[in-house]
Amino acid sequence: MSTKTLLEEALEAWEVARQGVISEVRIIPARQFDFRPKQEVRSVAELVAHVIETGSMWSNELVRRCPDFTRKTFPDFIKYYAGDVGQPRAKGDWVRLLRSSQRHGARLIKEAGEVQMLQLVRRFDGEHSTRLTWMHHGIAHEEYHRAQIALYARLLGLTPALTRRIEDY
Repeated sequence: MSTKTLLEEALEAWEVARQGVISEVRIIPARQFDFRPKQEVRSVAELVAHVIETGSMWSNELVRRCPDFTRKTFPDFIKYYAGDVGQPRAKGDWVRLLRSSQRHGARLIKEAGEVQMLQLVRRFDGEHSTRLTWMHHGIAHEEYHRAQIALYARLLGLTPALTRRIEDY
C-alpha cells in the first residue's frame, strides 16, 4: 500500500469530481444542452462553461506567487483565466474541454508542489486560508454543480449517472 501526500489526495479528489461532472453531462442529450428549469437560471451548457471557467480560475490563481482572489472582480477573473470558454460549443467539445481544463489545472498545481499549496491565499471574502483548503473549496463547488446537472437530468426524465452507477451495484 502506497501512501499519498495531501496534495496527491486533493488532486485525485478533483479528478474524481470532474469525472463525475463529465458523467452527468454525458447523460444529457446534445439537443437538451440549452435546457434550463427556469429562465433566470443557467442552462446545461452554461453550467458546464461555469465549471470549466471557475476550475481554470482557481487552479491558475492558486499557483501564482501571491494569490489573491480580491485583486479582480469575479467576472474579471473569469475573463482573465477562461477567456471565451462560454462560447457555444458542441456537446463533445464541452466534454473534451471539461477533461483538458482539469488536467491542465492539475498539472499546474502538481508543479507548484505541496509546500506551495500549504501557503496562504486571500479568499474572495478577504480572509486567508491555505491554498490546499481553497482547492477543496473549488472541488466542492464542482460537486455542487454536478448535482445541479443531475437534477436537470431528472427534470428531463433521465436517470443521473451516479444513480445509474449505484443501481448497477
